[in-house]
Amino acid sequence: MASLQSRSDTVNLLFSSRISVCDEDKFRHNEFIGETRIPLKKLKPNQTKSFSNCLEKQLPIDKTDDKSLEERGRIMISLKYSSQKSGLVVGIIRCAHLAAMDANGFSDPYVKTYLKPDENKKSKHKTTVKKKTLNPEFNEEFFYEIKYADLSKKTLEVTVWDYDIGKSNDFIGGVSLGINANGERLKHWFDCLKNKDKKIERWHTLTNELPGSGQFLLLDATRMSAFLFRPFLYF
Repeated sequence: MASLQSRSDTVNLLFSSRISVCDEDKFRHNEFIGETRIPLKKLKPNQTKSFSNCLEKQLPIDKTDDKSLEERGRIMISLKYSSQKSGLVVGIIRCAHLAAMDANGFSDPYVKTYLKPDENKKSKHKTTVKKKTLNPEFNEEFFYEIKYADLSKKTLEVTVWDYDIGKSNDFIGGVSLGINANGERLKHWFDCLKNKDKKIERWHTLTNELPGSGQFLLLDATRMSAFLFRPFLYF
């Protein structure tokens, strides 16, 4: 059980407290036992509140280059371009170690996907809601009818939300895959494009940055050339 006291209402809205439990070893590295996250927005100024949370196993994190972003858990996504159906199959498999958004130490997560640019506003898909869990299993697939050549112009935006009754749903975290992404997010997209009809699964880190909130950048000719003709060059 952990007790936290709030001192800044502004900080509470933006961050969560990440608490790790280790076994101290004087002669070797301390052994990790488990960890949990507590959303600070659940605290009011000068309030002391107790939380009883289950510890979760620590997952290897694909670190983001932007130190201002907060990690909010991980999500496993599968991508496959189907030649037979002429479209992209997006699989939302599972999430792990999501940030807790509810006072009970859990969330009621669901996932939304968009393929952008989306001029007709028809690319939105949404999974079912999983109740009271930080490690939801979805195993749902969504299909986007699109020409193979057009995928290089698209960005897949994936966001995870906490479902709330009677008020706005809480944003947990998001990730964007596509030509304009970096690291594993770019590599996953590239592997999908170069392996038609093969399902490619990858874990991705969720951050507190809402996908699509930044400026959409067009791919320049130099990067497109490197992407298409140098399969081992990633940015």
